[in-house]
Amino acid sequence: MAHSAALVLARLADLLPELERVYKDIHAHPELSMQETRTAGLAADSLRKAGYEVTTGVGKTGVVGVLRNGDGPTVMLRADMDALPVAEATGLAYASTVAGVGHLCGHDLHVTWLMGAATLMAQSRAAWRGTLMVVFQPGEETAQGAQAMIEDGLVKRFPTPEVVLGQHVMVGTAGFVAGSAGPITSAADSLQIRLFGRGAHGSMPQASVDPVVMAASVVLRLQTIVSREVAATEAAVVTVGVLQAGTKENVIPDEAIIKLNVRTFDAGVRTRVLEAIERIVNAEAAASGAPRKPEITSLDHYPLNVNDEAASNRVATAFRDHFSPERVKHSGPAPASEDFGCFATAWHVPSVYWFVGGTDPDVYARARAAGRLNELPVNHSPLFAPVLHPTLETGVEALVVGALAWLAAGSSA
Repeated sequence: MAHSAALVLARLADLLPELERVYKDIHAHPELSMQETRTAGLAADSLRKAGYEVTTGVGKTGVVGVLRNGDGPTVMLRADMDALPVAEATGLAYASTVAGVGHLCGHDLHVTWLMGAATLMAQSRAAWRGTLMVVFQPGEETAQGAQAMIEDGLVKRFPTPEVVLGQHVMVGTAGFVAGSAGPITSAADSLQIRLFGRGAHGSMPQASVDPVVMAASVVLRLQTIVSREVAATEAAVVTVGVLQAGTKENVIPDEAIIKLNVRTFDAGVRTRVLEAIERIVNAEAAASGAPRKPEITSLDHYPLNVNDEAASNRVATAFRDHFSPERVKHSGPAPASEDFGCFATAWHVPSVYWFVGGTDPDVYARARAAGRLNELPVNHSPLFAPVLHPTLETGVEALVVGALAWLAAGSSA
């Protein structure tokens, strides 16, 4: 496999200037979830140029490329394309030109990595056998894209892969990769809670059922779920991100809105946490004398993403052989969430997902030595800006090496 990887990656240095140009272009022109028409067009054009069978508009803006190269297994590589409704504050020369929208989770890198890996694999067909399927997915940030592609016939219209592979740029030393078998990203549930009260003049609270006080009590009580209902050996996060009520300081409003997010790594814990939220919300409303029961609405759901053990070990071995053991780290599950696992579930095949460091090595080392890693800008921060090199080449290499763990000439499928 090492020989195959060397053959495929021999052209990477020549391709890097074009990949850097593409990355900066995508970064400067971010597109929101399920609106990634320009980005999808760039990906599709790149695949056509490389000789792939290309299908566009899968799940609205998704792109699928298939490259058949003789008998052998099928491997799927996936990248997500969407940006965030967050104004960029990085000050980069190639910063977003779209007001209030920025590639602040790194999906621009993901697209560029996959374009690079797909191109290199097409240019070096003598080094591998089988079928490579590359998927550029929309709408990861809203948990819509993977399911939209599946509902649009992805499983029936395209070859069944033997394994599904994906990766994400994260805070960590650039040039390093990290992952582990088992749960790798959390399940996530976003909920909206609508609390009903009775409005009144601010000077006459006795005439009201105050939804502001009700909401405040709910928020405080929700914080006890993790501390008092989840065992120390288990993990969960409950975060209230939105609390909205009222329009004027001397008016008690009729209702309040709470929006919250839950992260879990175990189905049983997830069930208990969601049941506790419902119990607490209803109890606080009843204790306040609310005229109506609260409305609890699901906003989105991300599944627990679990790396197959055998496939993960296979990828890790390939990474250690290529990058050296020092550059391949063991990572526990990340609290972030992904809809990547939907593909493996739909096909009933194993999947592997790993992380690629995007922080300047010197910056990361200094922050770690000072105990200030938590101060580095993380994904979704307005300041999140992966260092371009060696992050760009590392991500391309990781996708190529991961795919070749199944497709390399002479590999044991």
